[in-house]
Amino acid sequence: MGTTGLLLGVVLFLLTIGAWLWSRDRREKSGVPEGEIIYADTGTWFPNAQPLYAPAYKLAGKPDYLVQQGDGSIVPVEVKSGRAPADPHEGHVLQLAAYCLLVTVNYGQRPSHGIIQYQDRAFAVDFTIDLEEDLLDLLAEMHEGLFARDVDRDHNDWNRCQRCGMRSVCAQRLA
Repeated sequence: MGTTGLLLGVVLFLLTIGAWLWSRDRREKSGVPEGEIIYADTGTWFPNAQPLYAPAYKLAGKPDYLVQQGDGSIVPVEVKSGRAPADPHEGHVLQLAAYCLLVTVNYGQRPSHGIIQYQDRAFAVDFTIDLEEDLLDLLAEMHEGLFARDVDRDHNDWNRCQRCGMRSVCAQRLA
């Protein structure tokens, strides 16, 4: 009985260590930093249907993850399914900046940075005053565009045009 109990204890201990190593590996591959996940839009941890909202900026969004670190800071994480480019795409950086601004408004603390996790690489992006100003300029331009009669296409990317949901009604389509 004593030997069986000891053997069972060793097996349970090894299973616990294996599960801990497996979960640590999964977290590292996901690009999510250490800390408590306080918001998730992926449904992986828990469903969250409520978008964050900043009425003064007419901005709403649902970051993939918000991680609260041990010092209380919050890090937004945006997960992209594709392979990493040499540098993160400008649109992805601005999307992450929008999540940083939403955290500032909704949680009362300004993130120092956020993370863009591509399939094979993660980028930490500082939420600088310059990046925030770029975001606010873009938001102002987008709000002005809401009332414009015609809005010009802002790219020359055939692949992007082919995937666009507005392609069938777009007079400037490339594909």
